[in-house]
Amino acid sequence: MAEEKNTNRAKPKVPLKVSAPHVSGGAAGAASDNEDNKNSARKGALFLAAVVGVYVLYLVFSGQMGQFLDALGSVDGSWVLKACLCFGMYYVFGVLAYGIAVYLDHDSPLGVRDLMSVEASGVFFGNLTPMMAGSVPSQIYRMTRSGLDVGEASATQFTRFIAFQFGVVLFAAIMLVAKAEYFFQTYGDLFFLNIVVFTVHFLELAGIFVICLCPRFVMRVGNWAIRIATRHNWLKDPKHWDDMVNVQVMEFANAFKNAASDLPSMALTLLVTMAQLGSLYMIPWFVLRAFGIQADFLECLAAGSMVQMVSSAVPLPGGTGGAEGGFLMFYGHMFGRSASAGFLIWRIVTFFGPTLLAAPLLGLHSNGGPSIYARVQKAKARLHAKGSRFSRAKGTATISGSMLRQKAKGVPTAGTAGKAAAKQGPVAVPGGIRVPMRKKPRQAPNADAASARGEKDLPAK
Repeated sequence: MAEEKNTNRAKPKVPLKVSAPHVSGGAAGAASDNEDNKNSARKGALFLAAVVGVYVLYLVFSGQMGQFLDALGSVDGSWVLKACLCFGMYYVFGVLAYGIAVYLDHDSPLGVRDLMSVEASGVFFGNLTPMMAGSVPSQIYRMTRSGLDVGEASATQFTRFIAFQFGVVLFAAIMLVAKAEYFFQTYGDLFFLNIVVFTVHFLELAGIFVICLCPRFVMRVGNWAIRIATRHNWLKDPKHWDDMVNVQVMEFANAFKNAASDLPSMALTLLVTMAQLGSLYMIPWFVLRAFGIQADFLECLAAGSMVQMVSSAVPLPGGTGGAEGGFLMFYGHMFGRSASAGFLIWRIVTFFGPTLLAAPLLGLHSNGGPSIYARVQKAKARLHAKGSRFSRAKGTATISGSMLRQKAKGVPTAGTAGKAAAKQGPVAVPGGIRVPMRKKPRQAPNADAASARGEKDLPAK
């Protein structure tokens, strides 16, 4: 009876910690994040519309509207079109960088049109949220709609994010070193602002590498911080931060290790990212040419990298305030009286236009089929087969293999032996001289037999 009573006693519950939330509820979490991004994007769009209205009112009441319109009237549209093509290249390079990241996953269901939509999502939601905070969640959500679970989508996005941030810091470092004298002579003390902005982005990149290379240490520190914040009720959603520290940190570290194992692909991704950033930073040079202003191309690239860093540090949609201040700081002396009009065209090409054009691309979707890796391998095999057929056709068009070997050894073939003997001339032989003679065409039956033989032996003198 005692044993029976013990079996009926309620057993203590043991708390379990699940380390893979994306398996069951990850899709719902991604959808919730995407809905938050949409709400934030709507607010950002309204905020930017208000900013444009304030900017127009400022031009009217400051008396600069006439000067602004005169400057716009002198713009060369062909150079503005070239600036737009530069941003188009920025978008193409972004899709290509995602393609390289997806190529590393041989079974990824993402197609080219999916990647076009992913890049467009980053442009659209990034431009409409503070500090481009909506870019990464919207791109992860878009990849989950194509068949990836949240963990795989986060890993792909994190690989791309690391390459992009590393490219931003590396590009700025190269420009600061190459044009340090220009920055110091032109901007004076503002050069130290460049150093501060660069240092902030460098520390951000260093923190990312610490997460990737030392995930266990980050998890211990993160759990310690969560316990303190929870004890003081500083966190609204402790579960979200617990998932971030104990699940996503390790996923990000594993994604980085997988990507780093293929160094050539990582190097190619970085090269494509540098080309993408260069396409964005060179746009002010084309805008200057649209106003008939000559400027140094490398100086425009260097200033563009600094403007990008300043605007991305401002916690407002589109970097509002930082974009205007950075542009006037680094390009104001180049544009002169056309600075307001130049800023507007630059902002249309790099911000307002891409945001509007990205919206229709959000719905692009691939129709399934083989993965990008399988398609690339199939294309390689097809090119290899064509190359093999071409080499075989080129090698067998004239002579057979046995004749080719005889020619390589210097042995006359049957077809060329007679011609070589005919060209040789008289040859001394035992008992006389042999005179080779060309063979005459067949004559009548009563022709001389000696002439038909084609050669005669003469006594030696």
